[in-house]
Amino acid sequence: MTGTCPHCATATVSIRTAMPWCPDCEWNLDGYDPGRQAPEFGWGRVDRRTHRIAARLNRRQYAVLVDRPLESTGPGTAGAVTAVVSLLLTVGVLALAGLGCWLLFAYPFPNVAVLLGVALIALAVVLRPRFGRLDAELEVLDRSQAPELHALVAQVAAAIGAPVPQVVGVDGSFNAYSTAVGLRRRRVLCLGLPLWGALDGAQRVALIGHELAHFVNGDVRRLLVTQPALTMLGDAADLLRPSPARRADGLLEMVGEAVGRAMSWVLSRLLFGVHLLLVWTALRDSQRAEYLADELAARAAGTDGVRDLLDVLLSGDAVDRVVRQASRAGEGPAAWRSGVALARTAAAARMPLVRQLSVRDEASLFAAHPPAGLRHRMLTARTPQEPTVTLDGRRMERLDVELTRHFDRTARTVVWSG
Repeated sequence: MTGTCPHCATATVSIRTAMPWCPDCEWNLDGYDPGRQAPEFGWGRVDRRTHRIAARLNRRQYAVLVDRPLESTGPGTAGAVTAVVSLLLTVGVLALAGLGCWLLFAYPFPNVAVLLGVALIALAVVLRPRFGRLDAELEVLDRSQAPELHALVAQVAAAIGAPVPQVVGVDGSFNAYSTAVGLRRRRVLCLGLPLWGALDGAQRVALIGHELAHFVNGDVRRLLVTQPALTMLGDAADLLRPSPARRADGLLEMVGEAVGRAMSWVLSRLLFGVHLLLVWTALRDSQRAEYLADELAARAAGTDGVRDLLDVLLSGDAVDRVVRQASRAGEGPAAWRSGVALARTAAAARMPLVRQLSVRDEASLFAAHPPAGLRHRMLTARTPQEPTVTLDGRRMERLDVELTRHFDRTARTVVWSG
């Protein structure tokens, strides 16, 4: 306790060196804390202002959604805008390529138009839409290598009404993700083994359920028609960013280089600004999709399972320490889970404050997820759901056994990376 709230006279609180706030009316919880939050633009006033805007938008979105049924209606206005911009950008790149091809053959060879045509074609190739590819760190597991895991993924997919991913794999990160790659949008599920091994049965079901829900919750980041808008302008801005200055041989060359660098910088910043605006628009819609993904995950894991998963993610540093210490002792995922359970029990009294603090710490115009504290509140405010997919001790053991080799390698990596 650090003082008294000026609004409701409740004693204020603070954890993790954070600015104090009121635990009852949440006074000062939306304030910008420069000691804890990394700058996004590098200007103090701008960062402070954008943080307050993000916090206000988070609150507003939560208030709009909390009393409504969370159901997938496809991409909203943000998705439609992103798709239209993607179409226009794709047409523009095709036009560049077409003009370049025309210039190659429009005039007799040799001609300066040929050089311009080659340049336009090269520019179109550089700016072409990217649809993603499998991460090099992802270790793909086919059904013969991990039959129990594949069966669990299929069971959870059926419980929430999502398609089964074509690719299931693992890596060594404290994370999990789902995505779609390639022009055919192959569905990919990746489970980071340090996180996966530290979760109990309900949390594992919740993790899979949340990630698979992204295939049906209208998340604009995973749609084929929105990819150009989310990548092309950023690539163009990088392409036009001025290269390091070199020594000029004369005044005329120095002036010409300075003018060219200035024009490149202005154009690059303009393109990057539009890119940020599009990304920000898409991410606001993605945050809505995250709430829906939690709701769908609760159909499989139950509301308590999803809330427990959020608490584990909020305790990421503690979980990482548990996994690292157990790995140094030569212990596997069973010991990881025991250690995490003990750590969560010890931290149970302060978890409400940790959830509240996430509302401040995770506020950003460029955050793909709403603050974990608001996601936890959303689940608490809705009708509780009972689990439809459960993992008993024997099934958990089978899941761990078939990934033994991968867990052992991950444990060695975790130890050496520490």
